[in-house]
Amino acid sequence: MTVTDKDTAAEPLRFEDVEEGDTAPEVRHTLTRTDLVRYAGASGDFNPMHHDDTQAKEVGLPSVFGHGMFAMGLLARSVTDWVGIGALRHLKVRFTKQTWPGEELVSAVRVTAKREAGGEQLVDLEISLANAEGQVKVAGEATAALSAAARA
Repeated sequence: MTVTDKDTAAEPLRFEDVEEGDTAPEVRHTLTRTDLVRYAGASGDFNPMHHDDTQAKEVGLPSVFGHGMFAMGLLARSVTDWVGIGALRHLKVRFTKQTWPGEELVSAVRVTAKREAGGEQLVDLEISLANAEGQVKVAGEATAALSAAARA
């Protein structure tokens, strides 16, 4: 898994440093069959559609396909890599298409609004994970609480 800009934020993202329309660095990951096996072991999701090519083809699929929650995890990581661990206040996604071994998956995170609520400075985000051809696999929204810069 690679991040095109930086693996984790060296300095926390600050509320005043982002504007509506700003985007996070992309996270790119090529889905492998090893990913599927590892995720199955970690999650306990041993549905044969995720690891058994023969059974997947018997039901009309071209091959095994990725776990939706693995794709969601990649997308959530792209958010927390940008806003920081612990800043996430809301995450809601929908699974729009299956992921397939060999696909390069690319995150997109965009600020849609800045606001204050409940004593926190919040940014609302539009989030998605698509393949390299632009076919969206997971789409949703997130909200993060960002700190203000220290006053001198």
